[in-house]
Amino acid sequence: MSNPSENTSGEASRTHGPGQPPEPGLHLVSTPIGNLRDITLRALDTLAGADLILAEDTRVAAKLLSAYGVSVTVWSFHDHNEDKQAAVILDRLRAGERIALVSDAGTPLVSDPGFKLVRAAVAADLPVHVVPGASSVLAALSLSGLPSDAFFFGGFLPVKSGARQARLNALKAVPGTLILFETAPRLIASLADMAAVLGDRPAAVTRELTKKFEEARRGTLAGLAEHYSHEGPPKGEIVVVIGPPEVSEAVWDEARVDAALADRVPAAGVKQASAEIAALSGWAKRDVYARALALKDRA
Repeated sequence: MSNPSENTSGEASRTHGPGQPPEPGLHLVSTPIGNLRDITLRALDTLAGADLILAEDTRVAAKLLSAYGVSVTVWSFHDHNEDKQAAVILDRLRAGERIALVSDAGTPLVSDPGFKLVRAAVAADLPVHVVPGASSVLAALSLSGLPSDAFFFGGFLPVKSGARQARLNALKAVPGTLILFETAPRLIASLADMAAVLGDRPAAVTRELTKKFEEARRGTLAGLAEHYSHEGPPKGEIVVVIGPPEVSEAVWDEARVDAALADRVPAAGVKQASAEIAALSGWAKRDVYARALALKDRA
């Protein structure tokens, strides 16, 4: 009989087995996105064996830990204290401690704090482990019925319509399904902007994934915008999934490249913005870079 900590090929698992403490290092532990039963056995072992748990909201973490009888010290870790906490956490990792990072729901670092800490731990050559599990991004994609062979996660769109449309324009030629987070109060306006910029693509609005009122409403962007304008915005956490563009939309024209550069260069710099836009636009990286430099000289 095989050991549960071994994979199907017979190779030993990289991390601990049942009843054993996790390895020293930073553990990125996925948590349920709604249904508390969507927690893995390995995640529970890791949390129970940790010296410290980092959580964006300690109250949310406390509910999960209490449900499974886990009693470990929990520190608040969020965007406003990440820089301050990082130095202390790195020192504890150097001392050989086992530290678990959890998000309020789902996989850590996906529109959640933690990226800076992971980058610092990697730079310091400290061990980082991942404990995979629930993800609203993948759950929404699976439920949408839209192509899943290639997809792009865009996080939250900007709040203001002008900036939102500029961002959508930059995403217009991504050769895959788009996955976006949105809040209920902004959903109707966002769907209208999506339809205006992307065209009337097939889409799905998913909400309350894994919870009692889970729903996936499928249609076109314009049809969904009309539906919610009449019915009002839905309650709960929302993920919007949008079908890929037609082949003819795949290569950007010069105006779209220029608009995307104007949006991204101030934040990311010429080199990084050029690489990003080349990946999205169908243009060669060197051509986007040359255009970015020309636009910068003109400014």
